Amino acid sequence: MQPIVKLKQTPLLNELTIIRRYHQPFAIYKEISLQDKNWFKTGGDAKFFVEPSTENEFKEALSFAADHNLALFILGHGANILVSDQGFDGLVIRPQLQEISIQDISDQQALLTAGAGVSMHALIDFCLSHNLVGLEEFSGIPGTVGGSVYINLHYFQYLVSHFLVSAQVIEKSTGNILVVDNDWFQFGYNRSKLLEHRYYLLTATFELQKATDIQTAYAYGRRAEIVRHREQRYPASNTCGSFFRNFYEDEVSITSNGKKMIYVAYYLDKIGVKGQLKVGGAQVSHQHANMIINTGNATSADILQLAKSMQQLVLDQFGIIPQPECQLIGFKDYPLL
Repeated sequence: MQPIVKLKQTPLLNELTIIRRYHQPFAIYKEISLQDKNWFKTGGDAKFFVEPSTENEFKEALSFAADHNLALFILGHGANILVSDQGFDGLVIRPQLQEISIQDISDQQALLTAGAGVSMHALIDFCLSHNLVGLEEFSGIPGTVGGSVYINLHYFQYLVSHFLVSAQVIEKSTGNILVVDNDWFQFGYNRSKLLEHRYYLLTATFELQKATDIQTAYAYGRRAEIVRHREQRYPASNTCGSFFRNFYEDEVSITSNGKKMIYVAYYLDKIGVKGQLKVGGAQVSHQHANMIINTGNATSADILQLAKSMQQLVLDQFGIIPQPECQLIGFKDYPLL
């Protein structure tokens, strides 16, 4: 059955095209701004945009993209992306799967399953309110469960993959839903099998420790201290966080105390860009040399030009090129060095 196209007015969306498939109350919107849906607050429109709240709706979104030969992008909180000023010429899916459940497996441990659209902040709140600890190590980091598993969220020595035991994923080409284990993801630093864009996360199951009230109170305190530490070190808005990933050991030759100096911020600090280097409305944060901020009127082009200048300076002085951790969305050609 062909999609039924209707026009609808709402206070928020004005007059937009709504595509309803198979007569179900499931809307795919056309020409939706992405500027208010990412932390940089830049970028153009999505050609199509949908927020599936069930597995079946996710399947229908994939079917719509396949039927119309559309590129796909899965959007979480938009905390680690830069969207082209020309927008995204395809379908943006922002999952709204929000269910959370707990299964006891022993006196000390429980399994917690959360939908891809659950924010990490809400998930950590839920865990601590149910005396489950472990995920508070990621306090203060913006993002969803889906985005966190996709990138294997990390903070110091902790990785999301340390806690994930299984998940449900949906296959792009078929819409089939698979239950997979930790090994399936092939996790690494800033890596998971999801980066291949052949599968998308629906739910993730984490193994967490049950805690006493006193242990939970300690976890609340640790959460507060992590957030305080992050607020002192990092900008809290209008940024994607770390723009460049750290280097791999085989990419660098400088050592410190017998260890390879892999931290990209070390090299950026050495060239003196922190709080100084600026292009248009984009500036390197005064708090962290590997974080670019939108000072209020930056375009994505400004941010890219600033990032290229940072790359060039590191290349000129150290002979290596920082590579982005920030995802670049909607660019027809690769825009960096």
